[in-house]
Amino acid sequence: MKPLAITAGDPAGIGPETIAMLYRDSPQALHGCFVVGDVAVLRRASAVVCGAGPALPVAVLAAAGEALQAPPRCIPVLPVVQAQGPVAFGQVSAEAGRQAAASVRWAAQAALRGEIAALATAPLHKEALHAAGEPFPGHTELLQAEAALHLGCSVAEVPVRMMLANHELRTVLVSIHMSLRDAIDAVTERSVLQTLRIAHASLAHLLGRAPRLAVAGLNPHAGEGGLFGHEESLHIAPAIAAARAEGVDARGPYAPDTVFMRARTGEFDAVVAMYHDQGLIPVKYLGVEQGVNVTLGLPLVRTSPDHGTAFDIAGTGRADPSSLLAAIRMARVLAV
Repeated sequence: MKPLAITAGDPAGIGPETIAMLYRDSPQALHGCFVVGDVAVLRRASAVVCGAGPALPVAVLAAAGEALQAPPRCIPVLPVVQAQGPVAFGQVSAEAGRQAAASVRWAAQAALRGEIAALATAPLHKEALHAAGEPFPGHTELLQAEAALHLGCSVAEVPVRMMLANHELRTVLVSIHMSLRDAIDAVTERSVLQTLRIAHASLAHLLGRAPRLAVAGLNPHAGEGGLFGHEESLHIAPAIAAARAEGVDARGPYAPDTVFMRARTGEFDAVVAMYHDQGLIPVKYLGVEQGVNVTLGLPLVRTSPDHGTAFDIAGTGRADPSSLLAAIRMARVLAV
């Protein structure tokens, strides 16, 4: 059995305290897990969630494998980064971005070396990453770059996709973090076909069978035969045909305003959406408490909760750790 790493996320956000809550309330679910980050950050988080009561102890690890022997109701931390200055709750800072990126980078490299089973990442803040001088807009792109470096290839040779999932719906995105105008241009036969291949392979592993994939159109009514746009006929339908020729059970393109309901009732195992908000709004509307973000296409397992840093409630102890717990459970399943 290999340990599972939980990166602490942005220390100014709710990530560290949701981690502390899980070690307090769900210790058995976190057996074999450890936190990657700064020890002082986790001690502060422990104090926040325990209030007037005694804080959970923090065990400082020298190696990831020690997490397998960590006692319950104790937060095991591998201190791969140390604070270079104070980080206030709820504020964007370069120091917070530096800590968050360093933790993710270490965990990615450990996973690629085979030292850990998977990583679940607490939320980071994109502005803080930028302030720290990181060239990546988020976790996905940073992990993609680390994988390419490990494999000795270009980033383009490690195509990745985001899947957001809860107990009712799964969506896989053709494009991730870009403007809507750029996302429309990113809908090409190649990108849609690549997404279908990645979704098929990843979900087949998760489900133990070939998944049924629905493909959303880009335009209202999936273009209505060209009346509202031609992306469906020029790019999306040819990609579906090519995927089906390879044995992928992909169907569509379907009207985006109804396809998610069809998947939710069990007709499909996942919906391939054309851009970020098209795919994420339906899942998040159903509730972020059990939502999990999974990065598909990487040579490692990475999951994360379906929420951000929540600066407005950071440090109050009012965060809900349910989505992080769901992400850790999903990581265990995918790591098998």
